[in-house]
Amino acid sequence: MTTYGTIPTSSSGGASLQYISRTKERIKEGLGLRRPWREMFNIHSIGLPPNFHDAVSRIKTNLAYFRMNYAIIVLGILFLSLLWHPISLIVFVVLMAAWLFLYFLRDEPLIIVGRLINDRVVLIVLSIATIVLLLFTNATGNILISLLIGAVVVLVHGAFRKTDDLFADEESGAFLAGHAPPAPSS
Repeated sequence: MTTYGTIPTSSSGGASLQYISRTKERIKEGLGLRRPWREMFNIHSIGLPPNFHDAVSRIKTNLAYFRMNYAIIVLGILFLSLLWHPISLIVFVVLMAAWLFLYFLRDEPLIIVGRLINDRVVLIVLSIATIVLLLFTNATGNILISLLIGAVVVLVHGAFRKTDDLFADEESGAFLAGHAPPAPSS
């Protein structure tokens, strides 16, 4: 039986379109945690910390405030270091897709062979798989050096970026300081 020229009335791809739509929303939400780059690299907010304790305090506050930006920077440095190792780059992209779909973008519990898989198990398995697969690509030195460079860039920025202007409202300021946000008054 042929059905040439007919338009299907039920959308068999509707579920996949919904999944893509939900994935886009979750990516936008995740990137919504990113702070504006202009705020991160504000030249007027750069200054030498007066002492080691203040530098550590700045690093902690900046790590909490700019965590998504820092993650993007470290992943960008790692990506650039793998450009000369195409196999490692392909493995890295496949692993990023696995992390996105199996850990970050999943909004329903993971069930394999009728068993509910805990998020912690998924995290451990993905972490081990990432380490093992990247070690097999013979780019271990590049990966370690790029992660070290990324960590140094983040620590240097965190130490030199003043934190005076980061508390735009009470809730984010209390959260960054490690305190619970104030309870609404009645």
